[in-house]
Amino acid sequence: MFSRHALVLAAAVVALAGCGSPAAAPVAAPVSAPTVSASATAGLSITDPWVKTTEKGMTAAFGTLVNKGDSPITIVSGASPLSPVIELHEVVESGGKMVMRPKEGGFVVPAHGTHELQPGGDHIMLMGVTKEVLPGATIPFTLQVKDGEPLEFTAVGKDFAGGEEDYQPGHK
Repeated sequence: MFSRHALVLAAAVVALAGCGSPAAAPVAAPVSAPTVSASATAGLSITDPWVKTTEKGMTAAFGTLVNKGDSPITIVSGASPLSPVIELHEVVESGGKMVMRPKEGGFVVPAHGTHELQPGGDHIMLMGVTKEVLPGATIPFTLQVKDGEPLEFTAVGKDFAGGEEDYQPGHK
């Protein structure tokens, strides 16, 4: 698994590599089941993690956060070598429109409960993606827990057109 320093270094390398190369190689790997590491934050895991395929720019990651512990767990940030900027987002109604915005306070996973990350709802937003994400690509992630150890997992690239979600600039 990646250490926090390795993820920061990998993100910097991805960002710098994109600056000097007009045609970065797509991110692709054989299709395999997503992997989830044991977290030192007792009982925290993620099921079915996936990333919406994209050419470059922005995309989002989804899955179900699961807390088998006796206390709520708050996810406060995320990291991935695929993107130099990651935000925890929500979709809310504002002025008669549905808009995405950073989720104040992060994602709270209740004790013995789940928190759904899904298109049209809470999600992990990846901005500044410099490489294409193809179906079956495997993307490592780290989610930082408030007052706890990070959760590391691998998500799989997946085509998704439902709900007319578009995570590119200028689209809602």
